[in-house]
Formats: sequence, C-alpha cells, structure tokens
Amino acid sequence: MSLSTLTALSPLDGRYAAKLAALRPIMSEHGYMQRRVQVEVAWFIALSDAGFAEFKPLSPGARTYLLGLVKNFSEADSRAIKDIEKTTNHDVKAVEYWIKSKFEARPELEKVAEFVHFACTSEDINNTSHALQLRAGRDQVILPGLDRVVLKLRELAHQHAAVPMLSRTHGQTASPTTVGKEMANVVVRLQAACAAIANVKILGKMNGAVGNYNAHLSAWPDFDWEAFSRKVVETPEPLGLGLHFQPYSTQIESHDYMAELFDAVARANTILIDLARDIWGYVSLGYFKQRLKAGEIGSSTMPHKVNPIDFENAEGNLGLANALLHHLSEKLPISRWQRDLTDSTVLRNLGVAFGYAALAYQSLLTGLEKLELNEEALARDLDAAWEVLAEPIQTVLRRFGVQGAYEKLKEVTRGKTVTPAAMQELIHSLAIPEAEKNRLLAMTPASYIGKAAELARRV
Repeated sequence: MSLSTLTALSPLDGRYAAKLAALRPIMSEHGYMQRRVQVEVAWFIALSDAGFAEFKPLSPGARTYLLGLVKNFSEADSRAIKDIEKTTNHDVKAVEYWIKSKFEARPELEKVAEFVHFACTSEDINNTSHALQLRAGRDQVILPGLDRVVLKLRELAHQHAAVPMLSRTHGQTASPTTVGKEMANVVVRLQAACAAIANVKILGKMNGAVGNYNAHLSAWPDFDWEAFSRKVVETPEPLGLGLHFQPYSTQIESHDYMAELFDAVARANTILIDLARDIWGYVSLGYFKQRLKAGEIGSSTMPHKVNPIDFENAEGNLGLANALLHHLSEKLPISRWQRDLTDSTVLRNLGVAFGYAALAYQSLLTGLEKLELNEEALARDLDAAWEVLAEPIQTVLRRFGVQGAYEKLKEVTRGKTVTPAAMQELIHSLAIPEAEKNRLLAMTPASYIGKAAELARRV
C-alpha cells in the first residue's frame, strides 16, 4: 500500500495534511535534516575562521557554496541522506557523509573535509537542530496562529462591547455582563500566555560527548573552545545559529527550556479549550447562530441541524496537543546519567504536538468567523431573570445601613421567579431616599452591566 493522505496513519498527514503545509517544512524529518546540515555548515565555516594553521579561512566562493547547501536543501537531498543511513545506521553520521560527498571536485573543501563534524558528538548537532526547529515552529506557526485568534476575539470584544448578556455562575443566572466583555477576558488571558511562549529562551549547546570539550581540547589544548562554541551558537544566522548558549550539559542539552516552552503552549491551549466549551454552550443556548455554508450537512438524519463542529474539532485537537506537550514536558528533562536514548524517539514527535495545536487554532478561528449574534435570545433570557437585580438592591440597602438587607432580598428572590412588577413593588417599599428608589426603578437586567462595555473596549 502506497503512502498517501488516505493511507497515512496520522490525520495530520492524512485528512488535515493541507492545513499544515506551513508547519511541515519546519517540523518534518526533512526539516530536521536541513537544520542538521545548517548546524554542521555553521560549525565548519566557524572553524575555518578560528585561526588554526591546519584550517585556513575559506574563500568567499566556498562559503557561498556551503551556505547554498543549506538554503537550497531539497527533498532529494533528504532522500540521499536516508540512502546513506541505510549503510551507516546512524542518522547524524549520514549527514556528515552527505556533506563530504558535496566536496567532491572541489579541492579547497576536499582537503579540509575532516573538519566536518570536528570534535562534535551527535547531540551537538541534534540539540541545536531541534532548537532551530522549535524556534521556527513557534515564531512562524504557533504564535501567528494564536495571534489570529486573539485579533478575532478582540474584534468581537469591541463589536459586542455593549451587548448585554446574562451571566451563568454554577450554571445558574447571575449578574449580567456583555458579550464583548467575555471575549475581552479571553483576549487578556491569551495575551499573557502568548508572551510566556515568546519569552522562552531557545537554547543550544556544542560542547562534546559529555559537555566538557574533551575532544576539542585534545586537539588544541590552548584554544578557548567554550568562547568559540558560544560564538557559533549565538551569532545570528546564517553564519551562526542565533540561539541562546547553554554552557552546562551532559551529552545532551537538558531540555528544560523545551519543557518551559511546551508548558507555555499547553497553557494557551487550555485557555482555548475553555473558550471552545463556552462558545459551544452559548451556541446551544441560542446566543450565537452559525453562518450557513452552502452544501454543508449537519446530520445524516436530522436535516435541521447546524452543529458547532469547529469548536468541537478545536477542543479535541487541543486536548491531543496538550497530551503530547505534557508528556514531552515531563519526559524530556529526564535522562539516565550522562545520556540515554529515550529522548530521541520522543523528540521526533515535536511536529505532531505542534501540528495538533496549529490545526486547533485554525478550527477555532473558522468557528469564530462563522458566529452571528442572536440579540433576541440574549434579550429574552435577560428579561426572564429580574431576580439578578437582587444584588444591586441589597447593595444599595447596605449603603444606607438597612439591617438584614441581604437576607430580605434572599427571602424574596432565592429560587423564585421574579416579575418586573414584583421587583418594582419591592423597590417602592424600601426605606431609602427617593432618588435612589428612582435609580433602582430605572434599572433592568439589560442595563445592569457595570463597567463591562468599557472593559471590553479597552483590550
């Protein structure tokens, strides 16, 4: 059976393949191989500039050629490396051999070919390659996806800033809010979550087999290898990697920054699960309608249905993303002694975790774009909940020192259906100044929204 979108085991490469086109070049094995080539080339060029008599600075033409291996890296190149790996049974060594094969008929490079992967352990290449992948995945896919959701929510917050809505605490009627204010709440939460994601420092180490520059110093004992390594890691691309330098490690970089990053993404995803469930509930209440799309079917047997499938899809995929992100966060910082291989196979799923998250962001945005407010339903629920005015009435009574204010209102309203006439009759009976009575008499559930509209417009 040939591999296709129909035969792929993962829906990310099957049903949803087209939606993840932006992530695939970054987080796929092909993307991983390209980053490995990038790291090897950056290290190689830097070595030529280190001042060693045995490795003179490369010519401009050689540098351009080497950087071109990275820039023009193709799927055919990935396949060629995989063919070499069939013999080596070692993926990093296959990359080294592939680079050396590209030196053929280039005397300047052929004579210094042994400086490819010089003094490096495989993890020097792998950890920095993963770091480059994660940085690109975060900056080019994850954060832009979240930003689009934030922008849409802000638009909804401003558009519906003053549209009153009955709150539901514990699922019961509560003090009114506005539709826009509820959207604004999520905007503020997501902004903080996105800042946490963006602020994670992406680390890289290049310090040898157990993190002590053993091999490096055996070749040039008097050379400052730590400063050299830092320069390669921190110098901006393409001549360096543009990462933050990790000075202490075993054979592997500890992956603590990865755990921090994955926890931060999972936190944003949890906020979005909360949002998806709330919107789903508001659709169920009739507060939102969903814009129809010609040809779509909601149920195979019930023709009337318009299901909130985008929010359900988002919730499901956010859950999958978080399950993977939490496992990555908990597992990757743990390694037996100076290195075991349990992280290697787990790290191959970075793209899967990011893929489910990116897919969910798209589904959520699609769902938000289809929402249409049903102000009649909102108004109807508010008009049936005059008991929510018990809060402002008892608060005004407290202002004027009326004893047992809370208890009086509780007796009249708790668990009861309260009509506008009954509420107004109650207000007329209160022993408070006439001006305050008139202010309370003018109040309705729809007007009792506090600063909700102002707060919504502020985000």
